[in-house]
Amino acid sequence: MDALASLLDGPRARNAFLIRALLDPPWCLRVQSRSPLCVVAMVRGDAWVRHDGGEPVHLDPGDIMVTCGPDPYTVADDLATPPHVIIHPGEKCMTPDGRSLTEELTLGVRSWGTNPDGKVLMLVGSYQMQGEVSRRLLTVLPRLLTVPAGTLDTPLVPLLNAELVKNEPGQEAVLDRLLDLLLIAVLRAWLARPDAGSPGWYTAHTDPVVGPALRMIHNNPAHPWTVASLAAGSGVSRAALARRFTDLVGEPPMKFLTGWRLALAADLLREPDATLGSVARKVGYGSAFALSAAFKREHGVSPQRHREGVELPVLV
Repeated sequence: MDALASLLDGPRARNAFLIRALLDPPWCLRVQSRSPLCVVAMVRGDAWVRHDGGEPVHLDPGDIMVTCGPDPYTVADDLATPPHVIIHPGEKCMTPDGRSLTEELTLGVRSWGTNPDGKVLMLVGSYQMQGEVSRRLLTVLPRLLTVPAGTLDTPLVPLLNAELVKNEPGQEAVLDRLLDLLLIAVLRAWLARPDAGSPGWYTAHTDPVVGPALRMIHNNPAHPWTVASLAAGSGVSRAALARRFTDLVGEPPMKFLTGWRLALAADLLREPDATLGSVARKVGYGSAFALSAAFKREHGVSPQRHREGVELPVLV
């Protein structure tokens, strides 16, 4: 399992919010939904996007944008256009004075906007939950990233566009998986850019010394790893692995292992049938008590409070 696969293996879209937005100018959407992550593909037309206090970004046809929440932002045909629609948590759409627009802007199956033949067509997919594993990547991503048209050689956008208007058995699962695939393709393309500022643990996967150690940790976090066993698997001495691992990843092997295990635990704890004991075994802790103590020490909240929906502090 490579870095991106292991990163996205835990959290997956579950009943994600997915629509086709069809609009005619002038239009302006104020997004205050606090979604942890949103993917927008410009199928036709163009748009301006700007976070509060940030620089505006222009989207052309074929561009794909990823926004990382929870900060609000504006999407519009023109930077001078005032907001017509405010999108609140739960993807509730209202006018600036609080009138609901949900029924008024519905254009059909997963289609929304002002005109079914609108000059602008955007595919919008919002993740509704924040998996802890994803936070290792999301904390190093900018609030807004774009992948220009032509960068991705993929049929996913037209396929998603076609599937969004269908109401067939299992359609929600199909759309969730398509959104996941599109996100992976976008992140892979973006992380491959030399100016992406990828996290050390991601780029270190290509290193001949640190890469094998990272793959061992990602593939089997429950194993009782030591620096010695990781070094043996990498074919180097303990001192050599510890030094190079810290240089490339930014933290020693055992500290990284602990963080990865607790990140996995946080994600697994959100599963409805998971118990603290079963999660502890999956991530390499001998008992529920040991996991609980480590989890609270790392995140400042207990596993139970996390399961109840308390947000964890942002990783740095």
